[in-house]
Amino acid sequence: MYDAGKDGFIDLMELKLMMEKLGAPQTHLGLKNMIKEVDEDLDSKLSFREFLLIFRKAAAGELQEDSGLHALARLSEIDVSTEGVKGAKNFFEAKVQAINEASRFEEEIKAEQEEKKKQAEELRQRKAAFKELQSTFKQ
Repeated sequence: MYDAGKDGFIDLMELKLMMEKLGAPQTHLGLKNMIKEVDEDLDSKLSFREFLLIFRKAAAGELQEDSGLHALARLSEIDVSTEGVKGAKNFFEAKVQAINEASRFEEEIKAEQEEKKKQAEELRQRKAAFKELQSTFKQ
C-alpha cells in the first residue's frame, strides 16, 4: 500500500509518507534510524520481511517507547500472523516477477554481447582474408 515505487521495498521517502499518513511524522534522522534498526541486509530500504520484523519486535517489547518504529507498530493495527501470509504472497510474487524481468533483460544483454563477439570475429576473419589476398598482389 505504501510502496509507491512498486519495487517490493519501502525506501526513506515512502516511509516518510507512510508515517505522515499514519499521523506520526518523523524527522529525516528519525526515519533513517527506523530503517537502520530493522535493516538486516543493510540496503537502506525495508523489505517485507524487515517490515514484519518491526511488529515482531514490538510484540516482544524490544522497541523503545519513544522510537518511530514503536509509533508505527502502535498506529498500524497489523496482525503479523494473518497479514504476513497474505502480504508475503504478494511480496514474493512481485519479487519473482522482478527477477524474471531482470533475467529477460540479462538474456537480451548476453545475446547482444554474443552478437558483437560474432561480428568482431567475422571482421577479424575478413581482415585476415583481405591481408592474405593483398599479400598475393604485392608479390
